[in-house]
Amino acid sequence: MPRCGQKAIGAAVAASSDSCAGIVSARWPAAGCRPCTTDSRHYLPIAPNLLAQRFAASAPNRVWLADITYIATGEGWLYLAAVLDLATRRIVGWAMRDHMRTELPLAALMMAAQRRRPATGLICHSDRGSQYAAGAYVEHLAAIGATPSMSRTGNCYDNAPMESFFHTLKVELVHQCRWATQAEARQALFGYIEGHYNRHRMHSALGYLTPEQAEQRMTG
Repeated sequence: MPRCGQKAIGAAVAASSDSCAGIVSARWPAAGCRPCTTDSRHYLPIAPNLLAQRFAASAPNRVWLADITYIATGEGWLYLAAVLDLATRRIVGWAMRDHMRTELPLAALMMAAQRRRPATGLICHSDRGSQYAAGAYVEHLAAIGATPSMSRTGNCYDNAPMESFFHTLKVELVHQCRWATQAEARQALFGYIEGHYNRHRMHSALGYLTPEQAEQRMTG
């Protein structure tokens, strides 16, 4: 059974109809140049790995995964932070900035918390990056009653479902486009996440349901 179709993806980002135009720009990131989104070389407190690659949750808002990726534009790198609900694979929070300071993942976490209103006991898993170990981020986790969890150093498999989402995003959208401006990229990414991925993209891990369908089934 196919997971998605180009027509569905195209419809999701139709609002940015010119966003895949080829461009020439002095600021286009050089070939082979890739930013590092994780810097675990710091002395901030590290949370234990509570998941240990057990990627299962019985209901929404029990386990969230968080990470950062980067998207090339003609105005330089655009950074996307996302929060994924492990039970439904829904992206419950996201934020985009031209930097990857703590404010970026914190904004994604705050969106998720405002939208979902999780109960105390939520586990929020991320890598060991300084953004996720920073005081402001950890304090907000405490404020919403969430417990931090962190991957082992350099082990992307400890956050595999989040990595899978970013891979899907890159294959189905990012690698098909060249955006002249960050505004164009933001518009297309918003359309993909909210218009296609959460509502229409089926997942084998969910029995070929979409995140929206999985949540409806779990919450009745």
